[in-house]
Amino acid sequence: MHLSFAELARDPRFVPAAFLAVSTWGAAFALNARRPLSRDGRLSISVFFAGWLTSELPLHHLVWQIAATVAFAWAGALSSWLGWLGLAVSLGSWVVLLDLYGKARQADGIVERALVEALGSGYRARAEEALLAHVPPEPALGELLLPFWMRRRDVERVRDLSYGAFGRRNTLDVYRRRDHAAGAGGCPVLVTVHGGAWVIGNKAQQAQPLIYHLAAQGWVCVAINYRLSPRSAFPDHLVDVKRAIAWVKENIAAYGGDPGFVVISGGSAGGHLCSLAALTPDDHEGASDLEGKDLAVKACVPFYGVYDFTNRSGLGRADLRGFLERLVMKRPFDEARAAYDRASPMSHVNPAAPPFLVLHGANDTLVPVAEARLFVQMLREASRAPVAYVELPQAQHAFEVFSSMRTAHVVRGVARFLAWVYGEHLRAQGERAPRALAAAGGAREIAAESRVGKAEPILRP
Repeated sequence: MHLSFAELARDPRFVPAAFLAVSTWGAAFALNARRPLSRDGRLSISVFFAGWLTSELPLHHLVWQIAATVAFAWAGALSSWLGWLGLAVSLGSWVVLLDLYGKARQADGIVERALVEALGSGYRARAEEALLAHVPPEPALGELLLPFWMRRRDVERVRDLSYGAFGRRNTLDVYRRRDHAAGAGGCPVLVTVHGGAWVIGNKAQQAQPLIYHLAAQGWVCVAINYRLSPRSAFPDHLVDVKRAIAWVKENIAAYGGDPGFVVISGGSAGGHLCSLAALTPDDHEGASDLEGKDLAVKACVPFYGVYDFTNRSGLGRADLRGFLERLVMKRPFDEARAAYDRASPMSHVNPAAPPFLVLHGANDTLVPVAEARLFVQMLREASRAPVAYVELPQAQHAFEVFSSMRTAHVVRGVARFLAWVYGEHLRAQGERAPRALAAAGGAREIAAESRVGKAEPILRP
């Protein structure tokens, strides 16, 4: 016998049972965010999506769970023991969500300790002050309430500049302060490389909180597209990243940037590519147009990157090799071991590596955190430059894609690290910060209205 929904709804046990089901659903998301249910195989991908938004937006989840509880209670959910059980489950879920929020707030201290360990307790005194002035220690309310709205009134975006011959996959966007004057002196430059497992993604989908934060401070930021698999095979991706660096060195002065100070960052596959680019500036990857080009960067900041295509340590994902063979490398590992080794940042650590700030979430179910730890260990053993490592408790993969409490503190920490690199660069060159940075100093207050105002214009040179 099949009952209609209306008949089920008239059953006095229906509302309490529905409340228990919704409560259990919410609690499962919270618990998975705190401790991922799987770190291997296909299930780990679903675990990532379930834990990602929950771990970064625990208060948003808390609000909807409280709202659902109030609604169910008003509808009579507490008329049965099933409803009271649902309430107990909800209360437990709220405790977990509050704990997630507390861990996110600790990111500030975690990042600061990592920077002090790598750079010394007096590193802030050596950081370029003009890049850190007027930045409040806590994120604005608008950053937290509207996590997916990251634009700012004081930052403009020049879209879709071509740096290569492969259409929109060889385009980039330049972000800079709206009041930036190109003639006021070149400002430091950040190049960002998006992720997406080398097969998806574009320049506007990642690093937006970092880009807007740094651009508001006076940086000139460049977000790039690059060719993707399976249409393209590695090292086409890396060749494009290096072509973009070459374009920046040759053209960024026209947008107010300093071609003599370029740093690079990226997340996931972008973390892999930016690390490779930073470690191999003299390798032109067989591209004749890159011969003789200056491809060196002053620092590298990879987020949750893949650092080894060979899985030499056994710490990486067991299923990554098959994915690389089918879609990215397009060659069997056993027949092309040298190519896989060459594609691995771990194979290129060297004494001349630039300063690195490596960031990874402890709960990352897509790229094991142990791989980042080994990469950092290898870098520290080989490089003469500082290597800072930030491991964030209960953070998932892609944790800084949108605004959150953790993202805000991490972005501020990255800004401090890069301000230190820039300060060291200026001292080594016997230079001062350009007038464009000093002029921007009084207009950097981060406020909600600066992020939710007029729509940004689409600019072209």
